[in-house]
Amino acid sequence: MKTAAIIVAAGQGVRAGSAIPKQFAPLAGKPLLAHGHGALASHPAIDDVVVVIGAGQEAALEAALGPVGFVIGGATRRESVANGLAAIDADRVLIHDAARPFLSHAVIDALLAALETSEGALPALPVADTLARAGETLGETVPRDGLVRVQTPQAFHTATIRAAHAAWPEDREATDDAQMVRALGIEVALVPGDMKLEKITHPADFAAAEARHAASMRVRTAQGYDVHRFAEGEALWLGGIQIPHSKGLSGHSDADVALHAITDALLGVIGAGDIGMHFPPSDPQWRGAASARFLEHAAGLLAAQGGVIDFIDLTIICEAPKIGPHRDAIRASIAAILRLAESQVSVKATTTERLGFTGRGEGMAAQAIATVRVPSDIA
Repeated sequence: MKTAAIIVAAGQGVRAGSAIPKQFAPLAGKPLLAHGHGALASHPAIDDVVVVIGAGQEAALEAALGPVGFVIGGATRRESVANGLAAIDADRVLIHDAARPFLSHAVIDALLAALETSEGALPALPVADTLARAGETLGETVPRDGLVRVQTPQAFHTATIRAAHAAWPEDREATDDAQMVRALGIEVALVPGDMKLEKITHPADFAAAEARHAASMRVRTAQGYDVHRFAEGEALWLGGIQIPHSKGLSGHSDADVALHAITDALLGVIGAGDIGMHFPPSDPQWRGAASARFLEHAAGLLAAQGGVIDFIDLTIICEAPKIGPHRDAIRASIAAILRLAESQVSVKATTTERLGFTGRGEGMAAQAIATVRVPSDIA
């Protein structure tokens, strides 16, 4: 069965107190929207992810996620979801709110398993607090037995949720999609929710989410090292920038020694081997490939495990060309590929005092160190 996901991110988020809509505001090192999108896009059972945004938010989405599938939402959440449903071609769909960033693959797994026997499913948490009616003073308590806190994503067979939207009265709003399905007389299954799926609504929620995220993370560092020889007739690529020089670097791909070193550093942080394991030089599809693709792949693997890049430190080792005139462009290029601020990337250069193969001008080397935060439960 084909499975799609819809992320509702069309609001303005005015209660969050941010100068920009909250789904694009930074949280734990990247835009809030990027957390949920990364979790859904990296899940092996999800074939497509569509983001529903507000009119005029296209540039903000591009800056947050790069080129991804999207549709423009409506005036209400219900209309936005309906627009998302019209844009997908799948048997099953997960509908998620961008304001719940810390989505785990375990929750997705539980929802998809529930759809094997149910038309719909959602994550829910038991109510732990005392509930009471309130006016100007405290009223009587309300029994909490049998009450749950409803979260997203909510999962449905696509035909069922489309039928629920079609049958729902136009003059009535729904706070979520599950109640629309229940209005058809269809039961919605419950799976265990996750405290990390708390919704971000107010400014204090951002601070609380940052604190929760920080408490669940630990710092890792790893290094990468790469070497390529100079060759006549080749272009010289460093950090995704073509550098004018009499020779270029020889390799199966574009031989960007700087990006290769950073790629290996990121792969090392999550114990994912090295660049040759993921892009073997024996595979003809990588001949002449832009090394930015390799770095984006490594960064994607890290993000899928909940990792956040804090800093990249790169040292380029060569006698020529001089790196100084190109340092700022290389730094900006690396930051753009990894979607980091330039202040999170350091680019240095050194020589070997004419010793060794770099000193003789036979080639170039690069060393990179990546400092990242990863979830503490990563092995």
